[in-house]
Amino acid sequence: MMCAGDRPSRTLPLPQGFHSSMTLAIQNIPLERLAVALIPVGFVLLILNAWSLNVRTSLAAIGRMLLQLMLLGYLLVYIFQTDTSWVVIGVLTVMLVGASWISLRVSKSGRRELLPTVLLSILLGGGTTLFVITQVVLDLDPWYQPRMVIPLAGMIFSNCMNTVSLAIERFQSEISRGESGDIARRTALEAALIPITNSLFAVGLVSIPGMMTGQVLAQEDPLTAARYQIMVMCMMFGSSGLSSSICLALISRRAGDDRGR
Repeated sequence: MMCAGDRPSRTLPLPQGFHSSMTLAIQNIPLERLAVALIPVGFVLLILNAWSLNVRTSLAAIGRMLLQLMLLGYLLVYIFQTDTSWVVIGVLTVMLVGASWISLRVSKSGRRELLPTVLLSILLGGGTTLFVITQVVLDLDPWYQPRMVIPLAGMIFSNCMNTVSLAIERFQSEISRGESGDIARRTALEAALIPITNSLFAVGLVSIPGMMTGQVLAQEDPLTAARYQIMVMCMMFGSSGLSSSICLALISRRAGDDRGR
């Protein structure tokens, strides 16, 4: 059964080497089947409640995710058709500010005080990486191609957001324990890079990343897909390391200044 607005699945031509009886289809998920994906989410919420943890934060996050993605789907239809760089710049600005603000959600200090520092860190680390990838590696023409720049920026900024958030939380914890700024900074950077470092170890062995899987399903040559995934992994590690190290350098200097007063 299909809901209003659902499109039928699209069968792709088979790549060479596939048996004629095999089909490869990109399927549009009906809403009632999509709702089934919330079942594991419900179990997690029940566990959080049983363990007396904060369920409201998770509920708010899930609700925002659903609303934001539904709105994004409609918005991207317009954005991908735009022929002006100012629309793309505006979207990138919103993404940058949003990532900076959200990354401070777990901060023990005032979010408004740290926002300029985090904003600068993600702008320098993530923005530099985005420029290198889109303008040098991919050599986009025009430079602001929405279908390439916006998804890549989303990957970069969200990754910076998570890493910076981990770095700040760990730095503040180390400082509260009485560690010096240098030791807290090193410990925080090491901890913040654990997720992306684990991903580097696991990719191709434990996991086949989503981007590579999508390209293979779209009949791209696996070696070409592998090159794109290498680009993405370098992009993620580079943006994470740069943003978190810049942020830690700035806040550790500030922490040293505060102690000296």
